[in-house]
Amino acid sequence: MSEHTPVSRTPAQYKSDVKPVWCPGCGDFGVLNALAKALSKMALRVEDVAVISGIGCSSRIPAYTSCYGFHGVHGRALAAGTGLKVARPDLTVIVTGGDGDGYSIGGNHFLHSCRRNVDLTYIVMDNRVYGMTKGQPSPTTESGWTSKLMPEGTGLGAIHPMALAMVAGANFLARGFTGDPNGLADIIMQAVRHPGFSFVEVLSPCVTFRPEQRDWKKMVHEDAFEATTDAALATQRIMADDGMSLGVAYTGARAPFRPPMGVGRLRPADLEAQFAL
Repeated sequence: MSEHTPVSRTPAQYKSDVKPVWCPGCGDFGVLNALAKALSKMALRVEDVAVISGIGCSSRIPAYTSCYGFHGVHGRALAAGTGLKVARPDLTVIVTGGDGDGYSIGGNHFLHSCRRNVDLTYIVMDNRVYGMTKGQPSPTTESGWTSKLMPEGTGLGAIHPMALAMVAGANFLARGFTGDPNGLADIIMQAVRHPGFSFVEVLSPCVTFRPEQRDWKKMVHEDAFEATTDAALATQRIMADDGMSLGVAYTGARAPFRPPMGVGRLRPADLEAQFAL
C-alpha cells in the first residue's frame, strides 16, 4: 500500500495527550471535536496537517492536536500560516484563533489574507469577549454589553467579520456553532477542500464571562445560509443576517495565490551573501 493511500482514521488520532484547560462548558471544546472529526472524514495523514494559532483561549488548539502545530504571537497567526503554506503548498494549513486575536491586533492580517487568497483555512472562535484576560470587550462585543471592566459598555458598534471577509476577497465563507459539532465538522471539511482562503466564523460561547450565551443554542438558525457563487447575493444575505445564521454563505471561484515555483533553494550562506556590505 502506498504511504499516500487513504485509510480509515478516527477523530482520536488527531488529538494529542494534552488535556485542554478551557473552562467547563467552553465552546472551544466543540471546535476541537469538530476539527478532529473533519480531519478523520478526510482521512488526512496527521503529518500532512499543520495547525497554526496566535494568542488566546482558542489559540491553545494546536497543543491539543497531534498534527504539526505552531503557537505564534498575538495577532500574527495568519502571517505564520500564510508563510508556511507558501513555502509548503503540500501541507493542509489550518489557522485557528479568537475574535480578539483575529479582528483586533490581527485585523490587518485578516483583511490582507482574504485579499491574497492563499489556499488555507481560517477558523475563528467568536465569543464576543476576551476570555483569557478576564472579560474585556472585543471587536465583536455589542456596544451595550456591560461588565465590571466596562460598566457603561463600549459605546462602539461591533464589527461584522463575515462582511469584512466578503468585501476583502475571501473565497469561502461560512458560519458554524459549537453546539452542533457534526454540522461544524462538515463546514470545516468543505472549507479545507475549497481552494483559496476559506473563512469559518464559529459561534463559540464563553459561559464564564458571558453566561447569557448559553441561549445561543435557541437563537441560531440552522442551515439558514444557502451557498452561492454570486458575490453580490452573498453580500446581501450576509448584511441582512442577524449574526446567528449557520451554513455556507459563499463559495468563490477566484484562483488561489501561488508564488512562482521552480526557483532553486538557497542555503543560509547564500542569503547572507546578498546582504554583505
